[in-house]
Parts: sequence; structure tokens; C-alpha cells
Amino acid sequence: MNVIQDHSSWYAQGLRFECTGCGQCCTGAPGYIWVSEEEIEKIAEFLQLTVEEFSRQYLRRVKGRLSLIELPKTYDCIFLKDKKCQIYSVRPTQCRTYPWWPQNLKSEKEWQEAARYCEGIRLDAPIVPLETIEQQRAIQENTSPHVKYTPTNTEK
Repeated sequence: MNVIQDHSSWYAQGLRFECTGCGQCCTGAPGYIWVSEEEIEKIAEFLQLTVEEFSRQYLRRVKGRLSLIELPKTYDCIFLKDKKCQIYSVRPTQCRTYPWWPQNLKSEKEWQEAARYCEGIRLDAPIVPLETIEQQRAIQENTSPHVKYTPTNTEK
């Protein structure tokens, strides 16, 4: 718990955020959208596919883990259509916990950098309390330790 306390001092009063559904967190530079077996089952069921069909169409294996595929030219998540998530109700934990990723919470500077891409981080948004932020951060750290990892060309 000391690590969380050390990092949380700058946002002890909470942070302003409200998701606008803009889809900016679903696009950008190449990376990974990690999914667990449980998430794969939920998404497959939501799409009315078997796990095998879903896996063939929408997953890739990277360093022993599974990631949703991205569109080749834009690097958008495969489920981003017209700036909206097509699997929002069953989206992966990595998506559910944005913007409470450890790298965004390291410092006020990092948070402001995230705000450049996320219109939900704004001065008129409601304040999210520290307890909620830390819960979401802990979930993220426990399920997706390599979020925002950008591969080298040889790792793709």
C-alpha cells in the first residue's frame, strides 16, 4: 500500500474525469488490448460466436498473452466503429479502467499528457474520489501489467 500512497499524494483530493465516449482511448499508436479467458468468453457470447470463432477472427497471441487485434492502417481497436465501442458492455478490463492506468497517475504532468488525448479529463468533469481511482488502478495493475507497451517491429 505504500506505493499507492506515494504516488497518490498529488491527486489525494481526487481527479476530474467523465467518459464522453469519444473513442480516443481506442485508437492511436500500435499496442496491445490484453484480454483474459473470461473476457474472451464474455465477448464471444455477446457477439454470438463460439470462443473458437471469436479467437480466430479477433485475437492475436503476443509473448504468450492474448490481445484484441487492431485495424492495420489506423491501429484502432477492431471493435471501434464510428468512434463508438461495439462491445462496450463487455469491454476488457484494460478498457474499463482507463484513464486510471499507473503511467497516467505517476505525476500531474503525466495526467495532463493523458488529457491531451482524452476529452473526459477536463476541468468541468465531476471529481472522481481517491478511493475509486485507487481501486481502478489496482484492478488495472493486477490484470494488465503491460498496458501501453509498444512493440518493436521484430516483436509484432
